[in-house]
Formats: sequence, structure tokens, C-alpha cells
Amino acid sequence: MKGTQLLGAVLLALGILGLAYGGFSYTKDRDTAKLGPIEIQVKEQERVRVPVWAGVAAAVVGGILLARKSG
Repeated sequence: MKGTQLLGAVLLALGILGLAYGGFSYTKDRDTAKLGPIEIQVKEQERVRVPVWAGVAAAVVGGILLARKSG
């Protein structure tokens, strides 16, 4: 598999996942405090939204790269 076909497959997969889920979330550690034997942690969940146009564009470009015939 050539580099452009691999890139096309990755873009196609990311575009479809972006359309299916609309984004992704992750947990970020904010503050930690230790008071003797007691430890306090604050974790914050962040969500990153993927615009529909970006998912469609990635899927279309990935499909085009996969459909191209190697020269």
C-alpha cells in the first residue's frame, strides 16, 4: 500500500468516525492537593467537537485518494 493510499484510508476512517460521533472527549487533571494522608484531585472532562463539514471533507478526500489509480 502506497503512502497516499494509506493516508486516504486514514482520512476516510477519521471522516466517518467524526461524522458518527461528532467529536471526542478526554479527561484533564486540573489540581492536586495533598493534606497529610488526604489527597484531593480535580479532573475535568473536555469535549472537542468535529464540525460536520470537516468530517465530510476528510471522508471525501480519503475516498478520492483511495480511488486514485497508481501511476
